[in-house]
Amino acid sequence: MPSARLAAVAAGIERLIAAIGRTVMWCLLAMVALQVTVVLMRYVFGLGSIWLSEAIVYAHATLFMSAAAWTLAQGRHVRVDVFYADASPRARALIDLAGAVLLLLPFVTVLAWVSIPYVARSWAILERSPEASGLPLVFLLKTLIPAFAILLCLQGIAQAIRALLVLAGRAPGEAGH
Repeated sequence: MPSARLAAVAAGIERLIAAIGRTVMWCLLAMVALQVTVVLMRYVFGLGSIWLSEAIVYAHATLFMSAAAWTLAQGRHVRVDVFYADASPRARALIDLAGAVLLLLPFVTVLAWVSIPYVARSWAILERSPEASGLPLVFLLKTLIPAFAILLCLQGIAQAIRALLVLAGRAPGEAGH
């Protein structure tokens, strides 16, 4: 596949990941609003709401699981930055390629493989909260696990493509492109 096509595939993946990340970013606002509501209800009115408390957990899980790939794409993930910061673009590309191929892609493959039966069982019974007044959407919450794996897999593929293009001297902005 020519380098322009590979770059287009990586760019398409990264646009999708960014769109999802920007969309779920609104979960943070929902989490804050829900938490303020729960606190006011409890300490001002003496009321509690399991439904609202679970909604905070759902919003947090959605934000974390859906935006992790975007965090990786933006380079905002946790990295042991011993060599990377001062490395040349070629060395960074080697580190990124090795990280994607040897660590990230195997991890997300195993995570997806293990989580799919777990999520399927939850969908089969339309799993609900164990609390009587809790949210009846546990099956949707569990669906975030393979979605997380798929999104990270896609970002890992884009990262590997970008690294390969740098190593081949075909990255945008380089003399070989």
